[in-house]
Amino acid sequence: MTKLIELRPPLDDKKIKQLKAGDIVNVSGTIVTARDKAYARALDFMRSGKKLPVNLRGAVVYHCGPIVKKTARGLKIVSAGPTTSARLDNMQAEFVERTGVRALVGKSGVNEDVTRELARLGCVYLALTGGAGVLAAQAIQRIKKVFWRDLGPVEALWVLEVKNFGPLVVAIDLKGNNLYQR
Repeated sequence: MTKLIELRPPLDDKKIKQLKAGDIVNVSGTIVTARDKAYARALDFMRSGKKLPVNLRGAVVYHCGPIVKKTARGLKIVSAGPTTSARLDNMQAEFVERTGVRALVGKSGVNEDVTRELARLGCVYLALTGGAGVLAAQAIQRIKKVFWRDLGPVEALWVLEVKNFGPLVVAIDLKGNNLYQR
């Protein structure tokens, strides 16, 4: 049986270098969601010399547009399924290089050029099964912050505290091994 590897952001190079395509991991700690509009805004901010509202160095960024419900206690994420990562391919390498993100989580992988760039930049790609949004939401312990609400709940940056988020498969490792291309 495959051993489950625990990741706790912020991630360092030593931990990331040990991961191999096919490893099973989970994440406990802080993760940040980001999709198309958040990526575009983040890149605009960084290109113009502005700081992002959250430090992403060593972070885990989850390609997700959560479904959020208002409750008596505040906001609750009821589903947090992965979105297709390849739709961000035209921004992935620059985003990772400028932010220092060390792990991306999504579904369906990225193209070959992005695979090579992620490996060069020291960032792994972790896959979560599509359709597992309710399961993923159960790992969310609390919403720490929400930035860029004007983008809407699906596109905002959600800073989440998670526990045992996964299981995730290391789909792309730092050697450029890519389970989607096997």
